[in-house]
Amino acid sequence: MRGRAALALTLTALLVPAACTDDGSDGTPTASSTDGGDTTPEPPSTDGTDGTGGTGGTGASTSTVEVTSTVPVTAGMVAPQVVASGFERPVDLAWRAGDDTTMYVASQAGAVYPVATDGTVGLPVLELGRITNEGEQGLLGLAFHPTEPLAYVNYTDADGHTVVAEYQVADDGTFTDERVVITIPQPYGNHNGGDVAFGPDGFLYIGMGDGGAANDPNRRALDLGDLLGKILRIDPTPSGGAGYTVPADNPYVDTAGARPEIWAIGVRNPWRFSFDPDTGDLWVADVGQAEWEEVNVARATDGGNAGRGVNFGWSAWEGTHRFNDDQTADDSLLPVHEYPHGDAGCSISGGAVYRGSTVPSLRGWYLFSDFCSGFVWALPASSEPGSAAAAVELTRAVAVSAVVAGPDGEVYVLSHAEGTVARLAPA
Repeated sequence: MRGRAALALTLTALLVPAACTDDGSDGTPTASSTDGGDTTPEPPSTDGTDGTGGTGGTGASTSTVEVTSTVPVTAGMVAPQVVASGFERPVDLAWRAGDDTTMYVASQAGAVYPVATDGTVGLPVLELGRITNEGEQGLLGLAFHPTEPLAYVNYTDADGHTVVAEYQVADDGTFTDERVVITIPQPYGNHNGGDVAFGPDGFLYIGMGDGGAANDPNRRALDLGDLLGKILRIDPTPSGGAGYTVPADNPYVDTAGARPEIWAIGVRNPWRFSFDPDTGDLWVADVGQAEWEEVNVARATDGGNAGRGVNFGWSAWEGTHRFNDDQTADDSLLPVHEYPHGDAGCSISGGAVYRGSTVPSLRGWYLFSDFCSGFVWALPASSEPGSAAAAVELTRAVAVSAVVAGPDGEVYVLSHAEGTVARLAPA
């Protein structure tokens, strides 16, 4: 891990801008159990209500960056090709293990829709009832179990709290028999995180924002006794009276006062994270406060376990910039890329490493976007923390809420405003 304290000023100078730029208690294991608005479903205010109101930003970076392909990755080389439409605020999509013929689109309004390969949208396989789905809340994440006919969703309930629930998946794809895996109280209505994903190890990872408001007011993100501002790792198998089991190799299992579900700390609002299917590396797009958006990567060790015990720095740091002076995070991991608010946007909504075949030169590049600007960028997946790697502007869409890789490695962008799912294809 590379510390930030000695490198922050140097990195700031080296950065290449990216494209055209109260209180609630922690959740406990259970089987039942104002605005800084800046997550992807609702972009941040620009009046300084969620921080210092930075407005900088420069023109787009259209520099060519080559990694391993003999064909350079250049600006404008791909375009979004709409494959399905008609969704109300789409925020995520996923595929059942072993079935690449149907993708499932999660709508923030609370429904999951099946989509056939020809783009035909079926009737909802899940319709959530009493949920809060305004602003940054709603149905926020979807994942399928890698070996069992089970689906997991992340949503905010009628009280605004985070719920991760499990459903049985019938042969026709219908979700039935909800079982609540974990409920986590939320003190505010923003920074809910929302992503859920199974890692290469078969465990379920959950992205949790710092609880909301602004500036991490309760200093939760670096507090090991709090589930907010973390990436959690659980086995969703019930254990005793709890709705899940804590893996024995989680980093804080034996740490006094720490929540054993915690896998990594120091995130502000990890709206979307993903694992590179080829390397197991963990990529985290963490939504910034009011001035900087960042991309982080935690490399997989020889035994996997990407991100185990990693400190991503918030709220001691926003990107490579010192933030809350009363928070200490000298051992935090530097981002591989950051960009300022302005023309580039204001709310990162990445991202996935491209492992498809339609655009061979993009293999091994991390693709991400910004909800406010709609730019879609590519970043070499070989970029190291602290390298201030340059990103290449690939294309532009509208209000991109997520960038997701399919089982074949092809990458899709979801337009929150237009209600579409589009595959990135050669321009």
